[in-house]
Amino acid sequence: MGGLEWSKVVQQHQGWRLIACIWLHAGVVHILANMLGLVFIGLRLEQEFGFLKISILYLLSGFGGSLLSALFIQNSISVGASGALFGLLGAMLSELLTNWTIYASKCAALGTLIFIIVINLAVGVLPHVDNFAHIGGFMSGFLLGFVFLVRPQFGWVNRKKCPQGYELDSAVKSKHNAYQYALWLMALILLIVGQGHKLNAS
Repeated sequence: MGGLEWSKVVQQHQGWRLIACIWLHAGVVHILANMLGLVFIGLRLEQEFGFLKISILYLLSGFGGSLLSALFIQNSISVGASGALFGLLGAMLSELLTNWTIYASKCAALGTLIFIIVINLAVGVLPHVDNFAHIGGFMSGFLLGFVFLVRPQFGWVNRKKCPQGYELDSAVKSKHNAYQYALWLMALILLIVGQGHKLNAS
């Protein structure tokens, strides 16, 4: 039915299963848990960054989770959107780090997010839970967040919206900070190298 099965992906060249398995679930409880997570995590990100960016991030994170799962779990079938959901969690973490200067309660936001991530990863030790998909999705989403979820500096935004004829005393000349560009470039390189390595390995 399209579940992630290593032998069919590698030996029968059914690579479409790496994406198809994201929309399949192992029962009503499984799909309800994932949909609940998507409502709480996905809606907030979509409202802030738009449907297109979050959709791409969701799909690529799910694909990354499926790749890692296929590499390490070769004797069972895997289904579910957990890898993609963990990608959204990873993206939230990288978004917090790359846009650090705009947050008022930095440590509180970081502590809360790390606590949620640790609890969710701990659930992965339960039987029949594919933690490799969780980790692969999280790492993909974490790196993709640096690429897709970068916010411009406040001073740059204010200057762009300033009415004509008004002078705005601001030293901000660049849309983004230097560290944001550095994180964006490193994340992009790691994504390309990592996905290529996993595809070759599988």
